[in-house]
Amino acid sequence: MSAPTEPSTTNSGSATLSVALMNDYEVVVRGLADMLAPYGDRIRVAELNVNLTPTDPVDVTLYDTFAVPQIYGEDVETLVANPNCGHIVVYSWQSQPDALEAGLSKGLSGYLPKTLSADELVTALERVHAGEQVVMYADRSRDPDHSDDPNIDINGPGAAQRWPGREAGLSPREAEMLALITQGLSNAEISARCYLSANTVKSYIRSAYRKIDVDTRARAVSWGMTHGLQLEQLREWCHN
Repeated sequence: MSAPTEPSTTNSGSATLSVALMNDYEVVVRGLADMLAPYGDRIRVAELNVNLTPTDPVDVTLYDTFAVPQIYGEDVETLVANPNCGHIVVYSWQSQPDALEAGLSKGLSGYLPKTLSADELVTALERVHAGEQVVMYADRSRDPDHSDDPNIDINGPGAAQRWPGREAGLSPREAEMLALITQGLSNAEISARCYLSANTVKSYIRSAYRKIDVDTRARAVSWGMTHGLQLEQLREWCHN
């Protein structure tokens, strides 16, 4: 367990935690930034990074795993070795024990579920910044892909979160499947990346196809390319 670190300070002198947000999709990091915005007296979003790593020092890097591998091994080592990243925290709908243990052994400081409310998320990040290794597991009753309604309750804990395809009625997992298809991955590659069985992947894909009214992989890729599911790169420094 690392020793507690000194809090960052803004120009006004108030104690804040600086965080960089990472994912491969702009809509994801912007949604997360909006979710954290009301907590500006406690947390400062310093960078938004789309398919890029932080370039300026921050206290915590929050790594959203939508459509990207659950990081472990070399992925974790690369981020942990980057002095700009600070503490590395994975933010995910799912909690795979094998990937989680591998990541923690490589230097992850936290693993947090997206079922947390904004206040719970900020509190957890503050604990990480204070030197704790914080691991929480998703409450599956609040997981949008394991409920009667596969979309997040607009009044629920994840209301401020966004993902590509949400406006089309896709759940996070369905959108993730389409994003990976748009990237050119096979079902077997999607299964390995997302730690899901082949049958589960097929089920999510069938459900997604029905919602966007396509019946072939080529049409799904075409839909994804025109609805924000293609990979992109962006870095934005925030000066709040």
